Amino acid sequence: MLSAALRDMQWRRRRLVIAILSTGLVFAMTLVLTGLANGFRVEAQRTVDSMGVDSFVVKSGAAGPFLGSTPFAQVDLARVAAEPGIVAAAPLATAASTIREGTSTRNATAFGAPERGPGMPGVSEGRAPTTPDEVAVSSTLDRHIGEDLPVGARTLRIVGIVPNSTALAKMPNIFLTTEGLQQLAYTGQPMVTSIGILGIPRQLPDGYQTLDRAAGVNDLLRPLKVAVVSITIVAGLLWIVAVLIVGSLVYLSALERLRDFAVFKAIGVPTRSILAGLALQAVVVALLSAALGVALSQLLAPLFPMTVVVPIRAYLALPVIAIVIGLLASVAGLRRAVAVDPALAFGGP
Repeated sequence: MLSAALRDMQWRRRRLVIAILSTGLVFAMTLVLTGLANGFRVEAQRTVDSMGVDSFVVKSGAAGPFLGSTPFAQVDLARVAAEPGIVAAAPLATAASTIREGTSTRNATAFGAPERGPGMPGVSEGRAPTTPDEVAVSSTLDRHIGEDLPVGARTLRIVGIVPNSTALAKMPNIFLTTEGLQQLAYTGQPMVTSIGILGIPRQLPDGYQTLDRAAGVNDLLRPLKVAVVSITIVAGLLWIVAVLIVGSLVYLSALERLRDFAVFKAIGVPTRSILAGLALQAVVVALLSAALGVALSQLLAPLFPMTVVVPIRAYLALPVIAIVIGLLASVAGLRRAVAVDPALAFGGP
């Protein structure tokens, strides 16, 4: 029966190729969407890791050190730094900003940190900013050292390039000194959104709490929560489309082979063998489509303007999901094959 199923696939190879191409494209788009949702987290993780802090000290009740922060006076820095267990502490600040590019503007996330303290990422070109009028920018801005960069109501001099530093769906990051960020976002008031620390504090002053890096990543991802849910829903719909494509192929094949199934039943072939043949067709189509989907996803990912990072677990899970889809898709054909009357083999109705 398995040999008969393979021969049938060879006979209907044109239809088989069309089904594989269609399902492979669906699998590729599903992988790309998975990589797109994962890319948001990878961006946030890279940004937080580049700051080189162990954790963030924020006001009690604050949702995070960045977008969900509660600004507080920098005067409390000395109190926090003096707590036992803290090796180093640095005043950090974050604010949404805009960059003027000719007659248009572009959104950016501005971070403020001391030149040599925790919080300032390493640069691939130039140096870290040392004065309030200097800035290090993401390489994705395609700007050069020495250029002036209009940010908000200020014009800053680019002194460093931070490699591929983005967050919030490919939005570029820029890095100023803490004083520079305070002038940009808080009209010069000595306010910060968090204190980046190295070490593990044994206690903190009243009114403060610590948040780890994971909390910082989740804070950066908060505005994208709805987008991630939407992408997940679309990916789920694509899985359903894949089931329908493979299912239609198997069902049509079953309709065209009704007399074959009747002959098999008439000569005593077990029903499970007939079912195995149809399931084999569906699984082969699904697995070949999965292999094609992996290849297509590598070609499609660079075409998207946002970061697409397909996790390894998605590639490992795809063959398993493809087999499940193949088995589910073969249900309609299996039911039709089981219901066929053996009399059909002898010219019956």
